[in-house]
Amino acid sequence: MRKLIALACVISWSGFWAFGYLALSARIDDPAQMVTAGILAFLGFITGMFTYMRLSRDMI
Repeated sequence: MRKLIALACVISWSGFWAFGYLALSARIDDPAQMVTAGILAFLGFITGMFTYMRLSRDMI
């Protein structure tokens, strides 16, 4: 189970960085792309933090 959580953690953080970059590099005249990428980056951040905290709690 710990390996599955670790895999979800890696995928979540990579999604956070990828969509965060897309949100920051989107054109100003396309706010829908910025908002969509921002929401997906936020979801990656939330799931990444949740899985990271879960892994760090299980290591003790």
